[in-house]
Amino acid sequence: MTTGVRPLHLAAELAPLPASAGAGSRTVAGTVALARLAEDAGLDFLTHDDSFARPGLDALAVLARIAPETRAVGLVPTVTTTHTEPFHVQAAVATLDWVSRGRAGWRVAVSPGEAEARLFGRRSAPPADALWQEAGETAEVARLLWDSWEDDAEIRDVATGRFVDRRKLHHVGFEGATFSVKGPSIVPRPPQGNPVVVVDATRPAARETAARHADVALVRASSPEEAAALRAELHRAARAHGRDPGLLRVLLTLTADLDTHPGGPAALAGLVADWHGGGAVDGLHLVPADPGRDLPRFAAEVAGPLRDRGLFRTAYGGTTLRDHLGLPRPVSQYAPKGADA
Repeated sequence: MTTGVRPLHLAAELAPLPASAGAGSRTVAGTVALARLAEDAGLDFLTHDDSFARPGLDALAVLARIAPETRAVGLVPTVTTTHTEPFHVQAAVATLDWVSRGRAGWRVAVSPGEAEARLFGRRSAPPADALWQEAGETAEVARLLWDSWEDDAEIRDVATGRFVDRRKLHHVGFEGATFSVKGPSIVPRPPQGNPVVVVDATRPAARETAARHADVALVRASSPEEAAALRAELHRAARAHGRDPGLLRVLLTLTADLDTHPGGPAALAGLVADWHGGGAVDGLHLVPADPGRDLPRFAAEVAGPLRDRGLFRTAYGGTTLRDHLGLPRPVSQYAPKGADA
């Protein structure tokens, strides 16, 4: 990548669209092969969509299976915060970060449908604003729980039988609108400190959660002007919450069939270069109509030309997803002041 150029980030969705031919028929070996192909192309991360209404394997389980078969690409499952327990959600994401050696994220999602609510029978589906408030509180308590173990809390002293220094475990004592969590976590602090939080901020109800909690915000837009406006709105809101907006990555999410996309992959590469160069977005998150067909073309005919133009990486510069995104590893909120990450 050319020195001084704002980094371009590329990501892709692994799960086929529900209406695509052969959806759900891909083998584990085939999914691993696609993940390795994306990794060879230098993609920042792969997402895997999920919902309670969608048949198929749990996204967290799929990416935990892929993690040992890959070495660098980030792995980001969709995890709904509706009808789930925040304590269990954060533990599962932290475990994925350990399994992948620091390459995990999670795409925060909500479940607004009554059909999904009936699967649990605990409550009716709340309005969208209430769902996203709960999602934000889940993201907040997840960070608290990931930090509830200081980095050096583990002792693992076989001679004395001491596994942890209890003085370096912390109760978070979180009280939210719909749940409370005492803590600490049952999983040691993840390799990244905090796994990467991804939020689809296209819908207005999700933007507050994205501005307050997301490391990566996904947006859909039909023009660079619309995308730039969304990016600016998210940056303003992040600043209002005391965050550095320069640490929020905004990626365009685009659903595409690369055999019918106007102009084909070459046109898509040009669009990415133009929108990124103009400051509208920080990169692209591709949702392929058929990953088995479109991901290889995306890697070869979109990522490849962007790399040739000096806009995209030739090799990974680090080992974690935070490294790929240019994000620092956060210091635990409970660490002594002045401690290094």
